[in-house]
Amino acid sequence: MTHRTTLRDRIPTQIKAVVGRSSRTFGRLTASSRMLPGLLVCGGQRCGTTSLYRALAQHPAILKPVLHKGVHYFDTDYRRGPAWYRGHFPTQATAARIADRTGLAPVAFESSPYYLYHPLAAERFARDLPGVKVIVLVRDPVERAWSHHAHEVARGFEPITDFDAAVEAEASRLDGVEERLRADPALYSFDHQHHAYTARGRYTDYLEPLARHVGRDRVLVLDSGEFFSRPEDAFERVLRFLGLPWIGEFTFARHNARGRPSPMSPALRERLTEHYEPYDERLAEWLGGVPSWRR
Repeated sequence: MTHRTTLRDRIPTQIKAVVGRSSRTFGRLTASSRMLPGLLVCGGQRCGTTSLYRALAQHPAILKPVLHKGVHYFDTDYRRGPAWYRGHFPTQATAARIADRTGLAPVAFESSPYYLYHPLAAERFARDLPGVKVIVLVRDPVERAWSHHAHEVARGFEPITDFDAAVEAEASRLDGVEERLRADPALYSFDHQHHAYTARGRYTDYLEPLARHVGRDRVLVLDSGEFFSRPEDAFERVLRFLGLPWIGEFTFARHNARGRPSPMSPALRERLTEHYEPYDERLAEWLGGVPSWRR
């Protein structure tokens, strides 16, 4: 297959970084004239958040960030302050023009999957974005963990390339980290963000505190298996949740899929499947039925 080189591909990394910094500086200086998001896609990691983000961005009244899919303000960049965060979003003038054209109140959004897992993120955005709505996608937690490991290996963030070995190392890597993150808001943990393979699939452990902070009625949980098999139905639920009509045509596609450089042993698969069973049973209350991977 012939690789098609785009202009973006030819721009040196250093220039991209300068442009990005310049855009963020301009955004911060004009923060008072910019929107704040009314929607956060908070996870889960490797559950289809990029695919949902691209579907949402096709709606004329749903406005994506001006630079990146995920801003990561409420987890790793909270120290930068609200003006820095607000600078990532479209201007209120842009929103007014869209409102005039569509008759709808535009909603800005971003997608930072680590928000679901960082122990301080939910209380931060519940306080700073009163009334914000949150969408969480979930998938088979065994496959999610395996995909997560492959993703981190491919990015060069995981030196343990064998999946079984990485799972075995997880407990020691994460020992006490959650408590330290809670105790020190300035602390950052690379292991917590990148190497929590099995922990990330215990979805209800994160959904329950999230709902306590923002309100259960403002949290929508989607089964990514259903999102990919029946995207129109799932997206209709999303629009109802946001109070927006279906306008225009939407393209639904799977993004960021990766191969598996390391196999998963049958013994580990069986152990993880059994481990997640009680969590999946609790998850059924959020989904309104048995998760797709348990049917």
